[in-house]
Amino acid sequence: MDPSYKARKEAFVSNLAGGSIGEINAITLVAPASVLLWSVLQSRLSFFSPYTAPALVTDFLLNVLAILFATTLYASTPWTLNILLISPALLLFFTSSPPRSQQKAKPPRQSPVAKNNAPENASVSSDSLPIHPFLTTYRAAMMIITCVAILAVDFRVFPRRLAKVENWGTSLMDLGVGSFVFSGGVVSARSVLKGRNNRSQKTPFWQRLAASTRHSIPLLVLGLIRLYSVKGLDYAEHVTEYGVHWNFFFTLGLLPPFVEIFDALSAIVPYELLSLGIAVLYQVVLESTDLKRYILISPRGPDLLSKNREGIFSFLGYLAIFLAGRAVGIRVIPRGTLPSRSPQQARKSVLIRMGVQTLGWTTLFMLNSTPALGYGADFPVSRRLANMPYVLWVSAFNNAQLFLFCLLESAFFPSVYRETGKDGEGERTSFATSRIMSAFNKNGLALFLVANLLTGVVNLSIPTLDVNTAQAMAVLVVYVATITGVALALDKANIKLSL
Repeated sequence: MDPSYKARKEAFVSNLAGGSIGEINAITLVAPASVLLWSVLQSRLSFFSPYTAPALVTDFLLNVLAILFATTLYASTPWTLNILLISPALLLFFTSSPPRSQQKAKPPRQSPVAKNNAPENASVSSDSLPIHPFLTTYRAAMMIITCVAILAVDFRVFPRRLAKVENWGTSLMDLGVGSFVFSGGVVSARSVLKGRNNRSQKTPFWQRLAASTRHSIPLLVLGLIRLYSVKGLDYAEHVTEYGVHWNFFFTLGLLPPFVEIFDALSAIVPYELLSLGIAVLYQVVLESTDLKRYILISPRGPDLLSKNREGIFSFLGYLAIFLAGRAVGIRVIPRGTLPSRSPQQARKSVLIRMGVQTLGWTTLFMLNSTPALGYGADFPVSRRLANMPYVLWVSAFNNAQLFLFCLLESAFFPSVYRETGKDGEGERTSFATSRIMSAFNKNGLALFLVANLLTGVVNLSIPTLDVNTAQAMAVLVVYVATITGVALALDKANIKLSL
């Protein structure tokens, strides 16, 4: 890469201050708004069943291009795009009715004999860990935003206030990094719940630690590949993001063994408190020692710790975020039905719990990071440090997103949670889930790799800083269409490579 152009590229993503949380919320609201319109079309018209060519195009427009447009052309006016999505959804909702089959769908009644014979741990049996379309949608939306941003940020059509901040502040991409980790924590709860169900076959701690370490090896290898490719190709890089050698793959790869250590404590201390405990202790150390100064402004020494201090110390914040995600997964993944609790009551309980969790994390964030009428600590958010305000912000946002997606599923596809057995579960969840969203969720790791590779190819082939808006959008549309095509192809081939 030409040295002068490389310097321009690095300056383009450096020393940024971010934007407001309100604007970030408005932009990210496009994902639930798109899912709202998709849900109305499917529940009222069965528009995506069968999955015809028009259905595919509409699915792509709603769940992929809408997110691309929200972060580029509509970034300054996100509410306009939200209104364009929500208005037809409301119009169709109030002028049509759901098919009779959905109206008449009733949950199967459990016989008294089955109730009496139900095991005490039925709430955590294999049947009690159903597939939740709202979790699929949540993770897929996060993955799509991530894939869009990692290339769009290299074009001028992507506003600088949405790119990663240098030291203090909030931005869409800062939120995306934390959300990526949080969503991994949510789905990791499924293996924990299965382990709790099979107490008679409890795996010793050292075996679980060894297994989690083996799980980390592919991610660490990818981190090394990225490191050597960036250095070998003289690719533009933002050193203050993670350090000289560190990258996000190393953070992801080191999470499983460390989480396994804290999992042993979860029988005594809930995951929420473990997450908060790590975040609080880390913040106390940052404020009471020279660690914050060391990470942000100290000259880089010759040792590896000094060269990679951002990635190494921010790992504590990402660990707290992962545990916060796992706490949510533990609460929302189980079916929650009991002989004394109907599916409707179980879903209502989940919604209330998620609403309370959202309110709780939001309150903690406001008390920690705003004046809060004179009661707040007013600590600034720092993704570079992954400090306590950052942990609280990411946790509050993702709880809110999960609540919205769960609310949409509950309103438009009640048959998903009303049925308590595995019979027909695949058909119900398929009807309530976008084909594209399902494909992105199933192959998150593969698509993340494809997105990174395509980003590198585009940046080495095109002077992204010098193209106009029309050219940038054309490249980005082809880019997201290619990733979507790969996702659907992997899904059709029944290949699954998720994070």
